Amino acid sequence: MSFKKFCQGPCRRREFLRVGTLALGGLSLPELLRRRALAGNANRNTSVILFWMWGGPSQLETYDMKPDAPSEYRGPLRPIKTNVPGIEICEYMPLQAKIADRFSLIRSLHHEMSAHNDGSIEMLTGKTPAMPDPTSQAHSEHPDFGMIASRLRGRHVRGLPQYVGVQRAPFMTDPGYLGASHKAYETGDPSKSDFRPRNLTLVTGVDNRRLDDRQSLLSQFDTFRRAFDGSHGLDEFRSAAFSILTSAQVADAFALDREDAKLRESYGHHRWGQSCLLARRLAEAGTAVINIDATAPNDTTQHFSWDDHAGAFHLDYAQRERLPQMDQALSALINDLHDRGMNEHVLVIACGEFGRTPRVTHAPTNFSGQIGLGRDHWPNAFSALIAGGGLRMGQIVGQTNSKSEYPVSDPVTPQDLLATVYRHLGIDPDQSFSNFAGRPVPILTNGRPIRHL
Repeated sequence: MSFKKFCQGPCRRREFLRVGTLALGGLSLPELLRRRALAGNANRNTSVILFWMWGGPSQLETYDMKPDAPSEYRGPLRPIKTNVPGIEICEYMPLQAKIADRFSLIRSLHHEMSAHNDGSIEMLTGKTPAMPDPTSQAHSEHPDFGMIASRLRGRHVRGLPQYVGVQRAPFMTDPGYLGASHKAYETGDPSKSDFRPRNLTLVTGVDNRRLDDRQSLLSQFDTFRRAFDGSHGLDEFRSAAFSILTSAQVADAFALDREDAKLRESYGHHRWGQSCLLARRLAEAGTAVINIDATAPNDTTQHFSWDDHAGAFHLDYAQRERLPQMDQALSALINDLHDRGMNEHVLVIACGEFGRTPRVTHAPTNFSGQIGLGRDHWPNAFSALIAGGGLRMGQIVGQTNSKSEYPVSDPVTPQDLLATVYRHLGIDPDQSFSNFAGRPVPILTNGRPIRHL
């Protein structure tokens, strides 16, 4: 039947759409328009904040506790109820327990990479390392999702970096074939009294000590601009750095001292608290991806990271340091985003590269070198918190078995989580970039947005 004959007389909407679908090779017109809109036009009104707990937090001491498991599986901490019936979390997270209706928990994350860098590469890039490296020295040849967002968003009109590593950026990923200008800008520790974003100056060679005098800074860059204009020009990397350092909006985004003292206190004056506050300011200013280095709460406890093996059983530390500071920082961030009406536009994720072995093991402690009780690496089942982004909150996604060994319902892969992130950012993960060999590399080769959210 010809199209002309088919449409003679009144053409019903259903028939028109059916013909349109056939003509577009099986794609409906709305789907074609959606793909075209996403292809190279990332949503500039959305941001993602990743509270990156590199080291591997134990699911059994945070969000997937198993108090009824045998003693060789359950941990020393106990669950508490939240404001959502049926959801329980660790007893050292009372502030999060009060706002469980503002986040959801994914309990069925899983993959097969048991080394830190390999697991991180899987989580941040969606690419499974071809040759796993048990020494955790691997580096990805593929960019992570922050670098991809930077590339697709393009230069920010106010000079803001599109990708920021608060404190530092993940060290196992590299922009590679996207170009050096899409590497995350590192800020240093925002809880320091003399805080200023260190790496934003290093790329141009301007001395940090000369940043206090704004007029002097502008004078230096007038000279810098004249030196590179004309025949030499500015490459993309230096040009981006120049825009960042001379932007009043950038300076304002990093000015934590402009925040209300009570609000700063609610976040906590420790490293994680002020990092979350800075992340909110950056998202509010328009940065696409903010990665918070949630490795250790403060300078004096670098060994109190999530890679503690036996540290989760050191109750003084669990009570006084890591879990309470995480609880304060994350709950303040989630509440602040809600209070400012930003929870639709900002997606918050808290997770690490894997979880911890369900069966308790014996390992050297991080405190004295003595053998203690702990948990080893476990990528087969672990948890993540997700909040905002206009998603459905106050629910549990997926379940693990009675010992938290593996998912038994609604398994979620890192690729699924990344697909959810890309959807929020308005990025089509089916599109590709050319690698150094000129071959197309898709952003994601598999994974679908988490349907329950």
